[in-house]
Amino acid sequence: MSKKTLTHFSTAIALATALVVHAEDWPQWGGNDAGRNMYSSAKGLLDRFEPGKLKSGTEEIDLATTKNVKWAVKLGSQSYGNPVVAGGRIFVGTNNESPRDKRHTGDRSILYCFDEKSGMLIWQLVVPKLKSGKVNDWENLGLLASPLVDGNRLWVVTSRCEVLCLDTAGQSNGNDGPFKEEGLYVVKDTPKDGVAAEMGPKDADIIWKYDMMDELGVFPHNASNSSVLLVDGIIYVCTSNGQDWTHVNIPSPNSPSFIALDAKTGKLVGEDNARIGPRIFHGQWTSPSAGQLNGKWQIFFGGGDGVCYALDAVPSKGSGAKLNPVLPGPAAEADEDPEVAYLKKVWWADLNPPEYKAREGKPFKYPAAEGPSEINSTPVFYKNRLYVATGQDPEHGEGLGRLVCLDPTKTGDVTKSAVIWDYRGIKRSISTVSIDPATGLLFVADFSGFVHCLDSSNGKLQWIYDMKAHMWGSTFVADGKVYVGDEDGDFVVLAAKGGNKAQVISETNVGAPIYSTPIVADGTMYIGSQTHLFAVGSDAKPVLIDAPKNGTAIEK
Repeated sequence: MSKKTLTHFSTAIALATALVVHAEDWPQWGGNDAGRNMYSSAKGLLDRFEPGKLKSGTEEIDLATTKNVKWAVKLGSQSYGNPVVAGGRIFVGTNNESPRDKRHTGDRSILYCFDEKSGMLIWQLVVPKLKSGKVNDWENLGLLASPLVDGNRLWVVTSRCEVLCLDTAGQSNGNDGPFKEEGLYVVKDTPKDGVAAEMGPKDADIIWKYDMMDELGVFPHNASNSSVLLVDGIIYVCTSNGQDWTHVNIPSPNSPSFIALDAKTGKLVGEDNARIGPRIFHGQWTSPSAGQLNGKWQIFFGGGDGVCYALDAVPSKGSGAKLNPVLPGPAAEADEDPEVAYLKKVWWADLNPPEYKAREGKPFKYPAAEGPSEINSTPVFYKNRLYVATGQDPEHGEGLGRLVCLDPTKTGDVTKSAVIWDYRGIKRSISTVSIDPATGLLFVADFSGFVHCLDSSNGKLQWIYDMKAHMWGSTFVADGKVYVGDEDGDFVVLAAKGGNKAQVISETNVGAPIYSTPIVADGTMYIGSQTHLFAVGSDAKPVLIDAPKNGTAIEK
């Protein structure tokens, strides 16, 4: 493989327990919504823009050739996670193909912090690649996960399979928190390993670090990716545990797939009791969502075994009793350790139906196109229902998928009992759904390049639109429009309406593949291609900024 992507609170109480941010910010994957619905209530959004052309001999966008573009900044050469916006700053991950600091050249993962109004660089986090190489940390992928911001703190999963907590101000206000080894961190596993780099105001300030490989023994398959979730002071994250290079062996079958960390300290406070390890098909790169049911939070994860899980948000000590297996396998006889705090299963649903597992008694061998898939998309909690699609690593190509709507109020094995509706018209998908509250219409992309519009209440298909290119990102719905990009670099705006045919409002090519998902914050839309981030708004007046030229490092 070569690439990875890798997503409504119903009461005032629910809002109070979530992120403390400005209402128009987009502080995490899924905006202000722990349910991760890719929707914004923003109005007056554009329906078209012109991305402009590069200045001759540079990688800088000539803003004089753009329309409705406020600013555009150069990223690296591979950018996957969508940006987040909070407190007047924008945070986005990429690689280091256009380095901004001559101290850090070569393959690195980067998290940029830009000024929301101007696009000027404020600081950057430099993440060295793992010494183990592509088996755990594929070259040039960059930082895949979207970060999460709450107040002056940011949490993100790095390509080194770490959860980092950062100060949103960077080092400009000093080196805060217990972690004081940023200078050694940025050179680890590089030729300068052990010789601390001098930190400055444009460097990231790490508050704490939790290394999932060291602490939990997990083995990420080629990449680490999970956009973390914050609920009631606890960070929830997928560990990215997976297979090794043989695509047969799972080096750490007993390591947890999902964990909970104290947001302030980074201390491990819980791990799942789902025992997914022995059943992982390939890897695990899902992001969690959450919802309140009967006054209690549930955390939803997609498993690397194709099972969707609901876990109790509050960790509790193990019972010491034998576990009831989710599925037959080596985990069936495992015990719950009475000394371990678990995120205990509330319910689970196997999303691979029997016909996706075998034909005429002969099992399909993963990753067969007709066979089973894992869940890489983010489950979306909306109006007490859960929506989730199945899919595989895009490098496996196209194949059968499934989109289901589940009733999350049940308990135990709900593989059959929780399915409200089931849509088999979708191909493999790594995309998260978006639902428009105004119409109840659901929009979702699949890897084959089709955008599907369905009635979220009953799964009735409205229309399918062919983008004619593979799709890695998700649909985004706002202001009566659906925004989506594809591998060819086409950015398409569709009318968020039902009927039997999609209505195309506009189509723009941005000059590079789009693997991320567009977002809106404070009335501005942010569209990320593999190489550039565009700030787009109606009648925008361009803001001139400096940017790396020809990949040359620039010091500010």
